[in-house]
Amino acid sequence: MSVDHNRRAWDALARKRQRHTLPAGDADFADPLRAVNADGWLGDSIAGIRVLCLAAGGGRQSALYAAAGAIVTVVDISREMLALDRQVAAERQLAIRAVETSMDDLSMLQTAEFDLVVQPVSSCYIPDVEAVYAQVARVLAPGGLYISQHKQPASLQAEVHPSTTGYALIEPYYRSGPLPPVGDSLHREPGTLEYLHRWEQLLGGLCRAGFLIEDLLEPPHARPEADAGSFAHRSQYLAPYVRIKARRKDAGTAARGSLWLPGSPDRQ
Repeated sequence: MSVDHNRRAWDALARKRQRHTLPAGDADFADPLRAVNADGWLGDSIAGIRVLCLAAGGGRQSALYAAAGAIVTVVDISREMLALDRQVAAERQLAIRAVETSMDDLSMLQTAEFDLVVQPVSSCYIPDVEAVYAQVARVLAPGGLYISQHKQPASLQAEVHPSTTGYALIEPYYRSGPLPPVGDSLHREPGTLEYLHRWEQLLGGLCRAGFLIEDLLEPPHARPEADAGSFAHRSQYLAPYVRIKARRKDAGTAARGSLWLPGSPDRQ
């Protein structure tokens, strides 16, 4: 089962302090809102809003959102990753709630409990991304914001190392089951089971779950001078990630450009 496998894998990665398990540092805490809001999607303040950091353990997301003034719950399948959240919260004197569960089972959380759900790259560890979207739609208040980042399908299809013509697509786009393991890719996490989600699932699935897509970015990681085969070199050919800003629809309300707070004058 992918959840149990990936729980063990991320526990092991956290114990080894792998690159995606490093907590936020002093430089980030100097301006925590800026650290989590480089794209400006959250506006000038998130003080007092209810935030769910989904599949986001590791002592970074939860701590920075809490330091910026939000009321934070963090969910992760990995006990070791959540231990980092609790450790950083204690060191920084921050209040967070940590919940150990899979991103596609939020049954212990209340309906419409959150104003904002943020999800770093993690949907690739679940076979059905639309099951995640359905869970987010239930726990997010109508009009609330869902910001998620995903691995681009083509990046998961492509070869790790370049040929003379670039990075060949070696995995089928229409596939079932997890991707084959790779041992030396900075675009994949060793020991985990990962799944490729097609664009119709990533974007169409959001719309079918009751969200309005307001913006989409491909975070830049390419460097023209990078060595062949490096993360930055491969990123010139294949953008590794996509970041999506989506709004939970409510009755008769169109998409709006700023984060809504409970009881704000523009709320229906």
